[in-house]
Amino acid sequence: MTARRSGLGRGLEALIPKTERSSFTMVATGAVRPNPHQPRTVFGDEALESLAASIREVGILQPLVVREADDDSYVLIAGERRWRAAQAAGLDEVPAIVRQGDETSSLTEALIENIQREDLSPLEEAAAYQQLQEDFGLTHAEIGQRVGKSRAAISNSLRLLSLPPAIQALMREGRLSAGHSRALLGLEDFAYAIHVAEKAADEGWSVRQVEDAVRARVNAADEPAPRPKLTEVRPAAIIELEQRLQEQLGAPVKISYRNNKGRVTMRFTSLEQLEQIYRRFFGA
Repeated sequence: MTARRSGLGRGLEALIPKTERSSFTMVATGAVRPNPHQPRTVFGDEALESLAASIREVGILQPLVVREADDDSYVLIAGERRWRAAQAAGLDEVPAIVRQGDETSSLTEALIENIQREDLSPLEEAAAYQQLQEDFGLTHAEIGQRVGKSRAAISNSLRLLSLPPAIQALMREGRLSAGHSRALLGLEDFAYAIHVAEKAADEGWSVRQVEDAVRARVNAADEPAPRPKLTEVRPAAIIELEQRLQEQLGAPVKISYRNNKGRVTMRFTSLEQLEQIYRRFFGA
């Protein structure tokens, strides 16, 4: 199997800073080797398989960053998770930006400049944000500051990448808009989400129709409502802390608080997300 040369819309080159495009190329997957100084050593099998499935559907959205070694191989600077998933997907080649050294700060700034200047599709934009987060360690707030968007806007954009590959493929083909896709994020049942997405694409549903279908499904799954009772007013400080935890951890957080005691509940949708939560706490 050969790597797709284009990702979405105008293709991978839309994500590559103009100053880097001369060094963009396709390299043999087997010619790339991990950076021995890579601090991350754990890559969840389930998370990698999920990314591999996405790559099979829509290709690699973010090029690897590599440098040439003396033995005609390439050493990874950034993108090991994508490289491992590409291997799992059976790709013979992967897109890469070949750099002369390990310095990546200039690439970070060039990528940010490119996001601000290029007319990227929603998935291309989300992929660029993910590259800034995963490869260069920027938080959602830092990305937002640099590209002139709110922290919430960055988080919502990145959530598009958690959609099933089949839905991302409909977006790539232009049959489903970002608005339709964001509405589908409310469904935990991926099979039903794909069903709604395909129906919306085939029948030309509006975003409102998709929202109604999602709302009906969620309401049907809810348990019968308890008997009415007085609503307890939640302290503003608790609500603020809840929001900050969600932004820092990148996962839904619920704080139950009463009489100076309470409980913090977090939800995760993949082993990779659980690993990210762990690293946020312990810095491992």
